[in-house]
Amino acid sequence: MSMTDKILDSYKPLIIIPVIITLIALALFATNGLQQGIDLKGGSVAVLQLQQPVTTDQMTNIVQNATGVQGITVTSSSANQMTLEIPGQAADVVTLSNAIAGTATIQSFESVGPLLSSKALSQVYFALAFAFLFMSITVFIIFRNLVPSLAVIAAALCDIIIAVGGMSLFGIPLSVATVGALLMLIGYSVDTDILLTTRVLKRREGSINERALDAMKTGFTMAAAAIGSMVALYLSVRFLMPYAQILEQIAAVLIIGLIADVLATWLMNLGILRWYMEGRR
Repeated sequence: MSMTDKILDSYKPLIIIPVIITLIALALFATNGLQQGIDLKGGSVAVLQLQQPVTTDQMTNIVQNATGVQGITVTSSSANQMTLEIPGQAADVVTLSNAIAGTATIQSFESVGPLLSSKALSQVYFALAFAFLFMSITVFIIFRNLVPSLAVIAAALCDIIIAVGGMSLFGIPLSVATVGALLMLIGYSVDTDILLTTRVLKRREGSINERALDAMKTGFTMAAAAIGSMVALYLSVRFLMPYAQILEQIAAVLIIGLIADVLATWLMNLGILRWYMEGRR
C-alpha cells in the first residue's frame, strides 16, 4: 500500500479539521461582527489628488473641522493620492472641495444615502439566501441522493462561513463588491464538490482511492490556478494601485474562500463520501 493510499484510508479524523475551522470562523463573526462598506451603511467616499505632502491625521482633521462629521477615515494613501471615507449623511462636495483647497483636489466623489443603503443591505441578504437555496435544489436534482447532496451543501456552507470569519478577522468590510465575491465562492465550491462527487460516486472504473486521486489532481490544479491569480491581483493592487481598494477586498475574500474550499472539499466532503460508500458496501 502506497503512502497516498494510507493517507486516504485514514480519512475520518481529517473530516473534523474543516469543522473546527468553521466553528472558529463563526466565533470570530459572533465576537467581532462585520464592518459595512459605504454602499451598505451610507456615507461618502472621496478620492483626493494631493497637491502638497499631508499626513492622514492632518487631512482627516481638515475635513472633520469643515464638515462637522466625526469618524472620517483614510482607507488608502499614497504619495499623491488619498481616499477618504465619510460616514453618515451624504457629504457636501462643495464644502469638502473648499475645505481642502490648496492641499488637494477631488478626483472622484461618491455618496450613498441611508435609504438606498438600507435597501442595498436587504438585497444583499436576499441574494445570498436565494443563491444558496437554488444551489441546494440544483445539487439535490443532480445527485438525487441525500448524503452526497448534503455533503456538497455542507462544504459550500463551510466555505462561506470561513470566508466571512476571515473578513471579520482582517477587517474586510461587507459591501456589494465583497458580496459578489461570496457569490462567486458559492459557485466555485459547488463546482469542485460536484467534480469530486461525480468522479467518486458515479464512476465505476478503479478503486475509490484511484477515483479520488484522479479528482484531486484536477481539483488541486484548478485551486492552485485560482489562488495564484487572486494572490497576483491582491499584490498588484496592494503595491501598484492602492486606490483600487475594492479589487483588493474582492481578491482577499476569494483567497480566504478558495483556501477554505480546498479543506472543505478534499478533507470533509471526500471523507463523508468515503464513509457513505463504505457503509453502502
